[in-house]
Amino acid sequence: QVELVESGGGLVQLGESLRLSCTASKSIYSLNAMGWYRQAPGKQRESVATLTRTGYQIYSEAVRGRFTVSADDAGNTTYLQMNGLKPEDTAVYYCSAYDKKLYLGQGTQVTVSS
Repeated sequence: QVELVESGGGLVQLGESLRLSCTASKSIYSLNAMGWYRQAPGKQRESVATLTRTGYQIYSEAVRGRFTVSADDAGNTTYLQMNGLKPEDTAVYYCSAYDKKLYLGQGTQVTVSS
């Protein structure tokens, strides 16, 4: 079982930045990977960023070049740095962990106004 707690969501303007944090009950180094999903109103949940325990990063086309996923040295906290935010980035963002199955946090709302 992996417990995840996100923080850092909020309301920002077009073009601004925001950083989400996720504290996990296990280090990424004991998992396969951690990352971030998001779900916008009326849309399916989608993966936006993944960080493997070896440091490999995977991004969706929608956020590549604007978002960066990282972890602290201990691997218990992962971050999603979001730059150049757009209204279409508005969604509930979920921290994720992969350890034989997918775990998700409770989510944090990100709203980008134009």
